[in-house]
Formats: sequence, C-alpha cells, structure tokens
Amino acid sequence: MAKKYLLKGGRLLDPSTHIDTITDILLVDGVIESMKPSIAPQAGYEVIDLRGKIVAPGFIDMHVHLREPGFEHKETIETGTLSAAYGGFTSVCCMPNTNPAIDDESIVRFVHSQGKLVNNGIVDVYPIGAVTKGRAGKELSSIAELVQAGAVGLSDDGAPVFDAEIMRRVLEYAGMFGVPVIQHCEEPSLVRGGVMNEGFVATELGLPGIPPVAEEIMIARDILLTEYTKSRYHVAHMSTAGSVKLVREAKQKGVAITCEVTPHHFTLTDDAVRSFDTNTKMNPPLRTRDDVEAIKQGLREGIVDVIASDHAPHSLDEKEVDYLQAPFGIVGLETAIGLAITELVAPDIISISQMVEKFSTNPRKIIKRPADIREGSEANFTFLDPDLRWKVEVGKFKSKSKNSPFDGKILQGKAVGIFNHGQIFLV
Repeated sequence: MAKKYLLKGGRLLDPSTHIDTITDILLVDGVIESMKPSIAPQAGYEVIDLRGKIVAPGFIDMHVHLREPGFEHKETIETGTLSAAYGGFTSVCCMPNTNPAIDDESIVRFVHSQGKLVNNGIVDVYPIGAVTKGRAGKELSSIAELVQAGAVGLSDDGAPVFDAEIMRRVLEYAGMFGVPVIQHCEEPSLVRGGVMNEGFVATELGLPGIPPVAEEIMIARDILLTEYTKSRYHVAHMSTAGSVKLVREAKQKGVAITCEVTPHHFTLTDDAVRSFDTNTKMNPPLRTRDDVEAIKQGLREGIVDVIASDHAPHSLDEKEVDYLQAPFGIVGLETAIGLAITELVAPDIISISQMVEKFSTNPRKIIKRPADIREGSEANFTFLDPDLRWKVEVGKFKSKSKNSPFDGKILQGKAVGIFNHGQIFLV
C-alpha cells in the first residue's frame, strides 16, 4: 500500500523557483503528487499540520566532520547524521580528515554506503575527497577515481593546500570533472602555534595569535590560480573582513569563486576567548567585531553564498585541557539554523528567503545536487518554525560530542522536521 503524507498549510519557500506561497502538499511514496491551496484529507493520509511553519527545499550542510573512519570516539556516520536530522539537514558533505583520509575510492564508497545504512538513510552523505594523498600536501590523489566513486568536491580541509603547483593542478583536474576545490585558507608559516585571533585580546591574554592576513594571503593566491585555470573554487569557513573584500572583488571580475561562513563566525568575537573555554577555540579563530560585521554585510549582499556549520566534534577529555593544547573545533549541526535566524533573520540582516538560499539553494548548486520542488519529483524538505524560542542544551544533542560554546543560549527559530527518501522525521 502506498504511503501518503499530507503536509497541511505550510509556507512553501523555494528561492530557486521564486515560490513563496501557503499550500498543501500531498506526498505519495516519497514523490510530490500534488501542491494546491487546499487538499482534503482522505483515508490513508497521514496529516502533518505545518500551519505557521516553513517548508523549504532540504537543507544541506556543506562542511561537516563525521570522523568515521578512524575517530569514532568523537563521532560516527550514524550519530553525525542523526544530529543532522535533528538540526534540520537532509544532506551533509563530510570532510576528508579521517583516518585513513578519504583519498581513495574505496573510502569514498564506504562513507557513501554507510550513510545509506544508518538512520534508514534519511540524511544523504556526500563525501568530499582529499586533494592529496593522506592530506600531506605532496602528491595528488586519484581525482578521477574519487569523483567517479561519488566525491562531490575536493579538499584537504584541516590543512591548506599550500603548494601552489599542486593547487594549480587540482584546479585543472577538478575543472575537468566539474567539482569544486574547497580550500582551508591559511598560510602555514603565519599560523604556527597560534590558538586565537592575533590582536588586542590575544595580547591581553598572553595567547599566541593567528593573524587575519594568514587567511587572506591564501585566498588572494588561489583567486589568481582560479582565474588562470578557469576552474571552480570555494573558500571554506571564511572569517575576516579582508577575505570578504577579496571575494567581492573576484566575483566582480567574473572569477568562479564561492564561499561559506559559519554561525560561530557571525555570532561570536574573540572576546569570547576571555573565558578560556576551549569551546571558543576553532580554526579559523573567532575574529573581531569589525570582521563579524563584514561577514554580515557579505551575507546581506550575496557575496557569501553558503552558511555551513563546520561541525567538528571532539570528546570531553580532549577539550578539557589547557587552552594551548585543546583541539580546534565545535559541534554545530543542531544550532546552525537557530543561530542563523537569531543573528541574521530576526534583526533583518537577511530575509528568511536569503537564509534558505544559503542553507539549500546555493550549496546544492555548488555540488550539483538540486532539490527539485514540483509535482512528480522526489520530495526533499526541511520544516522550520521561525518563531520558536528554545534553549540550547548540549546534554540533549544527538551528536556523540557536546563541545559547543552555546550551551544555555536562548535562540529563536528551529527545524521541526525533515522529509527525504519517502521518510518523515519530526523533532
């Protein structure tokens, strides 16, 4: 017997097709059967009341660390995708800094297939392949094999591709296969030993700093290489005002560049490090108020294409050490939407439609995995309550790790469910 869901009274919002309307949606065996202002419930329909809620094309987090294989004490594909479902994401792109790295087609296939096995496969897992073998920055991975196995992008994330010749070659190869190169932008010689933003606060605290120019130098170099190779380039977790300026100028010249920012980089500044809470330690580091404002302006203008969590789980014992010794990174899948609505939509920095673009339309365009909202297509939705106020409680996170600086914070806006592959998941 066919499985039928009737989504009642939601606001369907799809920026890619300029749809913004209150409608009922009938789903039959995971396919959009009908979209009308009113559809009468019938026997066999499971009715989902979405009045006052937003129905958006399925959100995708372009930057997630699932840690498997090799670091299962931090996260697994099962716990990471469950966290994603609770956070409102129907898809995640997982970064290759695993052990072994995702530098071989067999590991790409393992991660992809494991994603289909856990949590009934409701969250799609798209692997990002390593640019270089072992992410060591010395020898290119077998890019053709990675892409053919299912890699949707290439990155050595966690480490920059610092060799200009290797970056040139990977841009050329990636261009042949139509996938983006995703760069962790930092000049290693300027970063050594740094644990927070270089500036007044770092000096006061006596902590070694990471200067903004370390990020900006790498972006500037890569823009020139991208323009030269005519390939596609994506800046991961951009954090500085200077970086926003560089990307803006490159886009104005027609360079095929896109970029992402994280919720923590438009929410917190380096003042948060005064607590010495190791959950304020991430790479790139929290920057200044001027950087935060520049990122918000970039989001408003459309210079910033994507909001991604950079979900980086670490176990409690790894984070409960001296600030200098603690690993970089925080979890973010379950707070990303709430932080975006609270910090960006509620204060009218961007509209809810722009937010949907940055969580769904744009990242899907970058990795060529569109969500098609029309009758006859497979349903892939994120359900949002933009007005719901809630308290962050890290103890209730579905992620295996709880390393977040936002514990106890009151947020506005939350995902209340997803629909993907014929399955509904309500929070």
